[in-house]
Amino acid sequence: MSDNNAPSTSQKPASTENPLAVILFNIAIPAIILYRFSKPNYLGPMGALAVALAFPLGFGLYDFAMRRKANPISLLGFVSIFATGSFGVFHLDGSWYAVKEAVIPTMMGVAVLFSLRTKSPLVRTMLYNDRIIDVAKVDEELAARSNTDAFNVLLVRVTWLLAASFLLSAVLNFTLATYIVKSPAGTPEFNQELGRMTAVSYPSVVIPCMLVTMGALFWLLSGIKKLTGLDLDTIFKSPPPKAKKGDV
Repeated sequence: MSDNNAPSTSQKPASTENPLAVILFNIAIPAIILYRFSKPNYLGPMGALAVALAFPLGFGLYDFAMRRKANPISLLGFVSIFATGSFGVFHLDGSWYAVKEAVIPTMMGVAVLFSLRTKSPLVRTMLYNDRIIDVAKVDEELAARSNTDAFNVLLVRVTWLLAASFLLSAVLNFTLATYIVKSPAGTPEFNQELGRMTAVSYPSVVIPCMLVTMGALFWLLSGIKKLTGLDLDTIFKSPPPKAKKGDV
């Protein structure tokens, strides 16, 4: 006799993002194509730009198909790719690329702050979610200790720190792009500079912003510990047990 209350084993766990694939398809491959294959005797500036942009765009669409989730930040990422491609089509001055590199992260930060007025703040999607934290257990303890309101205040403060990480990204991106990208879009020189910018932006921009985000997560976890009395082993969601051979 089957137990109707037993969890279904047919449901697949939510797919998680592969960090290596993110770096490979969004940074490494586009940078190599732009830097090495933009000359007329290879793909040419427009061909190399189109092929390079196809990798992050294709990966983003594949990731959406696998996880069935989208958010304003993903949409802004698509806008960034579209804008970069448009620069090449219209042969805009390279300075516009620096402006775009500052505007997109700024818009992301604004989206994070604006989401506080919605039913699904992005801080819950990015940091306080069921994939890494036992949200049900934490919420239960917060309610038992009458600390739900205090926790909501903490989430707002952490959100501001996340928004600050995007502002930092905007400043670093603009500075780096102004220094590196000087040629008109649609030229082999622009593509090579864009490839150099893509490669350099990871250690120069992504890592500092990631450290700020990790600081926001640490602040959130410290607040949860204080408001609930739970230890980290309890706060973090335990992975499901692996099925043994022979189990049906």
